[in-house]
Amino acid sequence: MVKHNNTKTAELSLAEQYQSCERASFFKRLGAYIYDLFALGAVLMLATILALLAVVIANKAGFIDLSVYKDTADYLGKSLVFLIYLSVVIIGFFTYFWSQAGQTIGMKAWRLRVQNSDGTNISFTQALIRLSTSAFGLGNVMSLLKDRNAFQDLWGECEVIVMTKELSNWKGFKGMAFMDEDKK
Repeated sequence: MVKHNNTKTAELSLAEQYQSCERASFFKRLGAYIYDLFALGAVLMLATILALLAVVIANKAGFIDLSVYKDTADYLGKSLVFLIYLSVVIIGFFTYFWSQAGQTIGMKAWRLRVQNSDGTNISFTQALIRLSTSAFGLGNVMSLLKDRNAFQDLWGECEVIVMTKELSNWKGFKGMAFMDEDKK
């Protein structure tokens, strides 16, 4: 007589599911990077429109004088404040998405996620370190190596994984992290 084992296999927690995913390859990272460049371009266009609007309003109100410039764009092109503003927008784009959701728009499309080794979202500080050491994406070249960890991942003490279809389609979270799942 054969006994059947009635014990259920324990389901993996969401953090354990994230931990079990493989690391992202160079080409998946490159695809996500290209998607993100388009998304970031749109965000920068919107930021520039807002800056142009602010300059026009400031000129009409008499706060600045544009008479020595060809036009408003010439004023912005020579402005250090505008350059800093766009830099903050770029930094904010990546650090917000990486630290809050673990994914940028491009990473979501390619089912990639940046996370700590225990499956949690990276911190804002880790996101800043990761961004500052990425060398505009060139740090990803290291992901061609066997363990697939990019330069910025080593410095940020994080990893980029490829999520399974089940994880990427999972709609059960209320916030941006797996921490919100119901405790049973």
